[in-house]
Amino acid sequence: MSTPASTPATTPVIDHAAAIAATEQWLEKAVIGLNLCPFAKAVHVKKQIRYVVSDATTPEALLEQLMDELQWLADTPAEQVDTTLIIHPGVLTDFEDYNEFLDVADAALEDMALVGELQVASFHPDYQFADTDKNDIGNFTNRSPYPTLHLLREDSVERAVAAFPEAEEIFEQNIETMEQLGHDGWDKLFPQGK
Repeated sequence: MSTPASTPATTPVIDHAAAIAATEQWLEKAVIGLNLCPFAKAVHVKKQIRYVVSDATTPEALLEQLMDELQWLADTPAEQVDTTLIIHPGVLTDFEDYNEFLDVADAALEDMALVGELQVASFHPDYQFADTDKNDIGNFTNRSPYPTLHLLREDSVERAVAAFPEAEEIFEQNIETMEQLGHDGWDKLFPQGK
């Protein structure tokens, strides 16, 4: 009597166009629309945001792609592409795993001698700031449709902060904005929860 062969795990097919469209909609409605990042509109309008959808299904594959994208961004003029969003629907969907990966991303920046030139910011559908309840509306400032690594140029961040004198108040303003919006307001912006 033979034992049944194990079924190979199927890798979900990622619809790149849909992932980019959902991310752009989130950027336009939440990040720019709610003014959560006063610096985002200019690079969006100038089409200086690179959207990369990763087919990675393991943290190791994502790290390899992250390092490739960090190098690509470092080698590309800011006027052409100022910032990159790596959307990775197939890996690090659990927020705790994602959060731990951010240390790996920072180590990659160090290994590549890009600290001070580039940085990695974080967005996730289940984003949760430390010492908050999972459902606190303030967490939604960093809740994107898919797990996303945001590669930023330090020079661009410094210029943006210099142009926005109250940059240190952005976080508090965002929390206030989200509290005024509430869960109902967020659900109206993104009816399918995206």
